[in-house]
Formats: sequence, structure tokens, C-alpha cells
Amino acid sequence: MLNVGISTGSCAALAAKAAALLLVKQQHVDATEIPLPDGSRLDWPVAEARQTEEGARATVIKNAGDDPDVTHGIHIQVHIIPRTQNEIIFKAGEGVGTVTLPGLALAVGEAAINPVPRSMICAALREVTPMGLEVTVSVPGGRELAEMTFNPKLGIKGGISIIGTTGRVRPFSAEALRDSLKCTLDICVAAGTRAPVLTPGNIGYRAAHRYFRLDQQQVVEVSNEWGFMLEQTLPHRFEELLLIGHPGKLAKLANQQWQTHSAQSDSALVFVTDLASRLLQRPIEVGTTIEGLFMHELSDEEREPVARALAKAIKEAVQSTFNPSWQSAVVLINLKGEILGSEGALTRWQ
Repeated sequence: MLNVGISTGSCAALAAKAAALLLVKQQHVDATEIPLPDGSRLDWPVAEARQTEEGARATVIKNAGDDPDVTHGIHIQVHIIPRTQNEIIFKAGEGVGTVTLPGLALAVGEAAINPVPRSMICAALREVTPMGLEVTVSVPGGRELAEMTFNPKLGIKGGISIIGTTGRVRPFSAEALRDSLKCTLDICVAAGTRAPVLTPGNIGYRAAHRYFRLDQQQVVEVSNEWGFMLEQTLPHRFEELLLIGHPGKLAKLANQQWQTHSAQSDSALVFVTDLASRLLQRPIEVGTTIEGLFMHELSDEEREPVARALAKAIKEAVQSTFNPSWQSAVVLINLKGEILGSEGALTRWQ
């Protein structure tokens, strides 16, 4: 059994709460507990907490478990300062990046602290105090670590991103991951599902339940193992199949890339840009991300037809490769979980 770790977002939330306990209640804790997005709670050690001239600072050490993560062992520090306004604002300290290009879930100029970690930090702080706070997250050595990530290509400058969608880090082992994914599909089958929903992960999972009427076991997370999981569906003779996810992942399927991990597949950005240019009959410059293409390069009127054409290409590739008789559908969403466009009948899931 591989050990599960915690995300950089969880570390920041833990450190923020420890600092708040010291600042507001004068409690110096060796460990603290925070709520996670799935409703569970995480109890974790605090490496250091101390008061500063302006507020309080705490540090939590990242543990990635058995995942080969470059951020394993780093120190994530959070400094909080009281504000007169009753709100929480975020700043990038040493080693945390700043967004410099459009196309991500954060505005240009914002600290690279992703939306879910921001929500986690706010939830942790609100368990201590309702006061307004300035939250600065720092990672000593983060600038150097960022060069080992995709941040420079994404226009995130000056350090790493504070990330995580669940608060925990599931270790990457291909065999163990595939076993886990197959178990999820087996549970789906055992529940009597005839029209499963496949999605890469948490953003697609939440969007699926947001827009469709689904049983809990009906949604199957595929991670990057699309080829493996689509093959696993074949013996079960499902009546219909829905794929829902971000085009940054799903567009790779249209190029017959069935393992979508960035280390084992090419970016679909050029493919999607070319598809949009041909459909709209105008030149579109290749940008930084597919999210940026849809949300910034395309107008409101252009977005849906491009997404629909891309969804159609994905649907055709999946059916021609795995099962031409499938009644399948594809729904593409942005990073906020909003539907960009779809192809195929969706009435089975509505």
C-alpha cells in the first residue's frame, strides 16, 4: 500500500490556521486540523509558529507520501497580518509564483495560489477568526524548484504554484493507479450502471454532478489512463458513455493519445488552435494554454461552435478506436467547471 501525502494547498491552510491561532488566541500549537474539500478533516504537525512585528508566521513541511513530487520536504510558510477590511487577500512571498499570462484560473498579477487552496485557507482561517487578513505564502527555494515544473511555460514567474483539488496527494504508481481505477469501474458495474460517465478527475467529477442527474457510482475517474479504462469498459457492453472534462486533456484523445499525462503525450494546443482557425476561417495565434484559447482568444459567439467541433473529433476518435457501435457523448468544460460545448445526445444523463 502506497502512502498518501498532502498537497501544497493543505500545507498552506495548516500553516495559516496555526498562525491565526497564535495571533488571535495566543495558542502555540505543535499540530492543527483543517477541513478538506470533500468534507473530511486533516490533522498535521506544524514545524514552527512565531509572532512577528505585524502578525504571525507558521511553517508546515510538505510530505508527498510515496508520490515522486519535487515539492516533497519543502517548507511552506504563511505570514498573516490583520486588515481593517473584513476580507482575506493573498500575496506571493518568496518562492511562490505570480501569474503573468492569461489563460489560467487566476487573473494576471495574482499570486499563484490556486482557487481550491484559497478556499481551503479561508475555511481554515474562518475556524479561528472572522477578521480581515493579509495572507502571504512563501516557499524558500521555490524559485529554483519552479524550473523543474511547467510553471515557466504557463507564464507563472518567480516560484511554484500552491495547488491541490482534494488536499491530499495520491501516489503515482502506474500499476497501483490502474488497479484503483479498475476497482472504481467495477463498483460502477456492480451498481447496475448502464450509462457511465468518465472524467479525468475532480473538476470533471464536480461538473458532472453539477449538470447531470447521476448516481454516485456512475461517475468513474480515469486520471490519465484513457486507453486502459476505455478498454476496460468493452466487456461490460454499456448502452451509452459520456466523457466530460477539460479540453486540455480530452483533446489529446482526438489525436489518438490515450495516455494523457504530460510526460507521455504532446500538448494538444496546436491541434485545437488549428481546428479553431479552420472552423472560424481566421488566423489564431498559438498561445500558452487551451484554457486561454477558449476564454481569451475566442469570442462568446465562437467558443461554443469550436468546443462542439472539438467534442465531435474526440467522440469520433473514441468510437472508431474502441467501439463504433457506442452511443457516446462528449462534454467539454473550462477550469471553472462551466460547459464550453458538447457533442452527442445527453438526455440519458439529464
